[in-house]
Amino acid sequence: MSTPQPEFKYESNARPAVDPHTSETAAASADVAPVIVKMPAPTAWPFILAFGVSLIFAGLLTSAAVSTLGVILATAGGVGWFCQVLPFEQHESAEARAEVAPVVTGVREVARIRTVPEMQRAWLPIEIYPVSAGVKGGLAGSVAMALLAVLYGLISHRSIWYPINLLASIVYAQPFQLSERHLTSFHIELLLVATAIHLVTSLLVGLLYGVLLPMIPRRPILLGGFIAPVVWTGLLYTTLGIINPLLNQRINWLWFVASQIAFGVVAGFVVARQERVRTRQHMPLAALAGIEAPGIVLEKGTRSEEL
Repeated sequence: MSTPQPEFKYESNARPAVDPHTSETAAASADVAPVIVKMPAPTAWPFILAFGVSLIFAGLLTSAAVSTLGVILATAGGVGWFCQVLPFEQHESAEARAEVAPVVTGVREVARIRTVPEMQRAWLPIEIYPVSAGVKGGLAGSVAMALLAVLYGLISHRSIWYPINLLASIVYAQPFQLSERHLTSFHIELLLVATAIHLVTSLLVGLLYGVLLPMIPRRPILLGGFIAPVVWTGLLYTTLGIINPLLNQRINWLWFVASQIAFGVVAGFVVARQERVRTRQHMPLAALAGIEAPGIVLEKGTRSEEL
């Protein structure tokens, strides 16, 4: 007597609910008959034996009763363990079914960076600020910082020359040998030294902003205007007492932090407003090497629409 086979009806326009490769794998796994595997029977006697041996040695330091209990447990554990393996080892049957793990992925193609679709791999950042952006940011930040420094001199010492002479003391020790009256007066040599220090430092930090801000595209003003000034002010605060103790005694850290934040906000804003340029990593080797390659590099006076 044959068993009637069930009938399945499929519609021609119906989509399968699951991946066909997954369904075929599941069907193949279901057709495999389970295999009975004999496994060693579980036992707790080895743990009892080990615990008994531990009590035997523990009794050497405590009392004979502990060692006696350990002997009893060790003997029981040894006998029970031997009975499970002698004369025949005890087993238990376990059912095992061969299953083929389906390999399924939802990715249909390699994900690429949308901004540069022709590139297989890219080094970030793809766009950077030109050198001129860092120079502009450094000069603008230096003006903002100088205005706050002059305002500090007017409020605290009624002289715009006090912060200038104090800045010159970084490399010129003469201001510390002058009296308070001389520190608030004009000195041409100190003005030149302080101007050089201020411009060089501002330009270097501005160039640094032009390099770092493209790497952190979100909230550049927060990074350049607040986080970075606070970080280097804290570093300078902890080391200035060793580097220049006399300057550390005269500096006003509240105004110093304010001037650094002013520099960072203005410099970061100016740099972030500049137009970015793409890096040259997408260019072919011939163009990077300076070799004339018609069709790859635009010739002088040729527009891209003419190609």
